[in-house]
Amino acid sequence: MDQQPTITTTRLVLRPFSQDDAPEVQHLAGNRAIAATTLNMPHPYEDGVAEAWIGTHQKKFENREAVAFAITLREAGTLIGAVGIVVKEHDRGEMGYWLGQPYWNQGYMTEAARTIIAFGFNELLLNKITASHLVGNPASGRVMEKAGMKYEGCSPQHVKKWGRYEDLKFYGILKNDFATQRQRDALK
Repeated sequence: MDQQPTITTTRLVLRPFSQDDAPEVQHLAGNRAIAATTLNMPHPYEDGVAEAWIGTHQKKFENREAVAFAITLREAGTLIGAVGIVVKEHDRGEMGYWLGQPYWNQGYMTEAARTIIAFGFNELLLNKITASHLVGNPASGRVMEKAGMKYEGCSPQHVKKWGRYEDLKFYGILKNDFATQRQRDALK
């Protein structure tokens, strides 16, 4: 698979980022509330950071190192966030995401997370997908659970964010468990 696909869901379109998305990425991701709830989001979000980040996507996809999708609203085409997977050794992947604050608490991230998990198992041929969140961001844990992931534990003071050590909660889902969930959902 040389070209990253576009995936359409009930309310969303997950598509490759383009450089035209950079101003909106900077606007949405530059919100301090986004940076405060994610581990690797810079704040302030300086000019050029979005362009540089987007510029890494195609090569990482071609090398099967990572995939990043722009989350857009299906009807309006509005960019609302990002979701992706970094491919790790042993057929594992680590999911990460962020969503613009105006779009929180509407189920968009859960819909995108379920979709990227399916992509990870079906297209990237992963065996396990993991994700983690800062303890101070329980909403992210709820997204992971609603997407079918299971809580795997908490690692105290696992990372340092803005000069403070933070606990991380870890979640994961196995390919077999995902397939079983899909079969159950199909029977409903």
